[in-house]
Amino acid sequence: MKLRRVVVTGLGALTPLGNTAPEFWSGLVNGVSGAGPITHFDTSKFKTKFACQVKNFDPLNFFDRKEVRKFDPFTLYGMICADEAVKDSGINAENIDHDRVGVIWASGIGGMTTIFEEISGFNAGDGTPRFSPLMIPKMIADIAAGQISIRYGFRGPNFATVSACASSANALIDAFNYIRLGMADAFVTGGSEAAINVMGVGAFNAMHALSTRNDDPSTASRPFDKDRDGFVMGEGGAALIFEDLDHAIARGAKIYAEVAGAGMSADAYHITAPHPEGLGALNAMRSALRDADMTINDIDHVNTHGTSTGLGDIAETTALGKLFGEHSSKVYVNSTKSMTGHLLGAAGAVEAMASIFALQNDIIPPTINHFTDDPEVDQSLTYVFNKALHTTVNVALSNTFGFGGHNATLIFKKFVQ
Repeated sequence: MKLRRVVVTGLGALTPLGNTAPEFWSGLVNGVSGAGPITHFDTSKFKTKFACQVKNFDPLNFFDRKEVRKFDPFTLYGMICADEAVKDSGINAENIDHDRVGVIWASGIGGMTTIFEEISGFNAGDGTPRFSPLMIPKMIADIAAGQISIRYGFRGPNFATVSACASSANALIDAFNYIRLGMADAFVTGGSEAAINVMGVGAFNAMHALSTRNDDPSTASRPFDKDRDGFVMGEGGAALIFEDLDHAIARGAKIYAEVAGAGMSADAYHITAPHPEGLGALNAMRSALRDADMTINDIDHVNTHGTSTGLGDIAETTALGKLFGEHSSKVYVNSTKSMTGHLLGAAGAVEAMASIFALQNDIIPPTINHFTDDPEVDQSLTYVFNKALHTTVNVALSNTFGFGGHNATLIFKKFVQ
């Protein structure tokens, strides 16, 4: 069968760099760090005392007080992102069939804040099981997808994807596939995460996964730098409207970019560490290139997973070096996590959006906080360090990987009629 073409027609974001998609992009281009001291809870006894929090955010600006109590923060973040993306896309009751618009939304963890608060309340009591009747619908990872569909009456396919930090990239890939197979006209897709809390920071500290550069949070996220010491946790989310090209044209939609291809793989190696030779990442990227009917010579830019972890950065750049070979010097590589921190399950959607903006504006945001080259990080690649690069970007590849060995790659290209 002939596959349909899929385009991006709406964007929405709530990130540590800004509370809308344009603000997010402005922060990236200007090399702004979203890191700072954690204000969500008392960190005095924690190894890590900083993160990339959303800022100047008040849910009461979007929902009334009664509504806010019904949602975990990850759902609030998701609904706010989706609202911006839906408005940006221009879809409405007159130009869509609600039965053919779906929601595929991701979260790596879901309602962690709700779980922690409810269990803390139980432990502080007399042992009587007093739990909120809203606990289950607030904590389950699929509830954001459900709430978004309820809000807009979208009755198409509706579910959540969970693959750790690859979750929202997998959500985008599923939306892409459903549309090109003709099973829907459009999707609200993306992801949100809200794990900057006692349990989230404490647990990642126990794994020795987080940076402990408490004296200088703004330079703590250092992808590819020799002195990186772990990732910086972020929060928020991003929403994208994926749409069938013919459907988008028929309603006169603006088009940001085209989804060219996607690839997925498993490391089948370790629960948290990447394959040391980057085999899973390499397989995902090769699969995406085949799906897009492209070669390495077509790729101008790679937005890496680039977490600022010791093993992760080495494995990914090793895979990139193997993939691109002699073309490595012609591919511009960055990691926007140097600015946003790691949004866990929302990372794939946030970084896909960064890749789309790079295509639209012919600007590649920098990897900030680069001070010292690491000889173990593949040096054949052309990294965009510390300052944005203005250059033609026709095709961008975005990588996202997750604990458990989950790998997902998306390729976007400039839209040509």
